[in-house]
Amino acid sequence: MARKDVASMFAVALFIGALAAVPTSVQSIGVCYGVIGNNLPSRSDVVQLYRSKGINGMRIYFADGQALSALRNSGIGLILDIGNDQLSNIAASTSNAASWVQNNVRPYYPAVNIKYIAAGNEVQGGDTQSIVPAMRNLYAALSAAGLGAIKVSTSIRFDAVANSFPPSAGVFAQSYMTDVARLLESTGAPLLANVYPYFAYRDNPRDISLNYATFQPGTSVRDQNNGLTYTSLFDAMVHAVYAALEKAGAPGVKVVISESGWPSAGGFAASADSSRTYNQGLINHVGGGTPKKREALETYIFAMFNENQKTGDPTERSFGLFNPDKSPAYNIQFK
Repeated sequence: MARKDVASMFAVALFIGALAAVPTSVQSIGVCYGVIGNNLPSRSDVVQLYRSKGINGMRIYFADGQALSALRNSGIGLILDIGNDQLSNIAASTSNAASWVQNNVRPYYPAVNIKYIAAGNEVQGGDTQSIVPAMRNLYAALSAAGLGAIKVSTSIRFDAVANSFPPSAGVFAQSYMTDVARLLESTGAPLLANVYPYFAYRDNPRDISLNYATFQPGTSVRDQNNGLTYTSLFDAMVHAVYAALEKAGAPGVKVVISESGWPSAGGFAASADSSRTYNQGLINHVGGGTPKKREALETYIFAMFNENQKTGDPTERSFGLFNPDKSPAYNIQFK
C-alpha cells in the first residue's frame, strides 16, 4: 500500500456499482485481503464473509494456497500478486515464470476466477527494471499454458505519476513506466494503480479540502487544458494516470484501481467517520466512472481487515472495513 510523500499531488476497484443477485451481470465490489495479523479469521471464513456481503472481487498479495483453495467455485474475481520477493526470479527466465504458473495458477484456474496477475506491488528503486521482463515472462508462460485470458500487469504507487496537477499534465516520472504502458497496450491488460486521496489530503490540508478528498460536495476544480471539472480528488488523481498513459503512447490502456481507502485511526484525519465517508463515497461513485470516462471503474478497497502486525505508519493497521472477529469497523453498504 502506498505510504509516500504526496504533498505535491494537489487536486489530485471488482467493479463498484449497483449489485444484483446474479454476479455475472453486474459490477462487483473488490476488497484487498491482507493477512499481516495474528488474530484474523480462517481463509474459508473470509471467503464466506466476502460472499455474504456481496463483495465479488478480492486482491491477495502472494500466492496463498489456503486462500486460493478457499476461493474455488466462489465466483469471486481475483487479483493475484506474485509477491515482490518473486519479481527478480520470474524476471530472470521464462522457465521460472512457467514454474510459478504451474504451481500457483494451473492448480486453481478456472475454479478460481483469476483475472489479473500483478508482477510487483509499488516496486521501487533498481527493482523496477525487473517489472517488464517479469511481465513478459508471465505473459508467455500463461499463453503457453493456454491461460491467456488471465491478464498480466503491475501495481504502481501514485507517485509513479509526476506533474499530477492539473490532471491533464500527468506524466510518468520514470522511463521504465513507458515500457510498462506500451507492453500493457500490446497485451490488452489494464494498469493497476493504487490511488489514495487520504495521503494527498494529509500532506497538504491547506490546499485540499476534506470534502474534496472524501466525495463530499462543495469543491469544484477545473482543468483548463482538458475542460473537465472535478468535484472529487479521486477523479483528478485517476485522470492524471490516464494522462500519463496517453503521453507514454498507450491511450488504450484501461486503469484498474488496485487499492484505495482511508484509515480509521492512527494519524491526521484518520477517523471512523472519515473512513466510512470515503469508502461509502467510493462505492457509490465509481460505478458511474469519472468525468473523462463514464464507465464503471474497477476498484478494490484497501482493506478487508485491520492488520495488527503491519509496520510503518500507525495508520497502516487501521484501513480495515472489518475487525478480526468479522464485525464491521463501521456501518457501510456494499449493495
